[in-house]
Amino acid sequence: MKNIFKKTAITAATKAGLLLKKNLGKVRSIEFKGAIDIVTEMDKNAEVLIMRTIKKDFPGHGILTEESKEQKSSSEYRWIIDPLDGTTNYSHGYPVFCVSIALEKAGEIVLGVVYDPMLDELFTAEKDKGSYVNKKRIKVSKTNELTRSLLATGFPYDVRTSSQNNLTHFANFAVKVQAIRRAGSAALDMCYVACGRFDGFWELKLKPWDTAAAMLIIKEAGGMVTDFKGGPFSLYSSETLANNGLIHEEMVRVLQGISG
Repeated sequence: MKNIFKKTAITAATKAGLLLKKNLGKVRSIEFKGAIDIVTEMDKNAEVLIMRTIKKDFPGHGILTEESKEQKSSSEYRWIIDPLDGTTNYSHGYPVFCVSIALEKAGEIVLGVVYDPMLDELFTAEKDKGSYVNKKRIKVSKTNELTRSLLATGFPYDVRTSSQNNLTHFANFAVKVQAIRRAGSAALDMCYVACGRFDGFWELKLKPWDTAAAMLIIKEAGGMVTDFKGGPFSLYSSETLANNGLIHEEMVRVLQGISG
């Protein structure tokens, strides 16, 4: 991995994160993409800043980002960007959100950067080089029983209209674990799995920009990321299950509705 890739990603993420932090509580424009799915002017401003930074260094690379049309290219490299993960939180002035940037090479994620500007925590991972927060090596937790685990989850934007809304899974886990948190930023939740703050995470209907960077950060920290059946994870999967590996089978059993 060329250091310039990582340097560019960190520069873009931190600049965007600081822009978001500076403007927290000052949202002036909110557009509704769905009943509860929103985008603010700060999502767009952060995205423009990130894309400008990346295009300056790598004008020939492809870019997949949440708020704009995909920029395809003939390059084997593609950047996958969420300029503001936690938009609903941000629009209410709730300080839990992050910037997520991943780099894909020939279909494989090789670099992940997630920046939380409110805590000034920078999560990074490069393929086969481990995971870090602010340059300190991180590992997943050692919790080996579901009953003692702290989990995180979220709900899809179509929770009001779709039967695949995570409410049943939430209820099933609630009586089997120590506690569940629902903070509102999937990328941060997954990074918290990577550094051992959470033991596991599951969610439905996430997008590539939600999971690309954090997935690599979890794997490089010794964790697992699969679908709900324990099968291979895809960025385009409707199911994301991540954990420390030790409670993986128990989480799969709950998600599959297997008693005992």
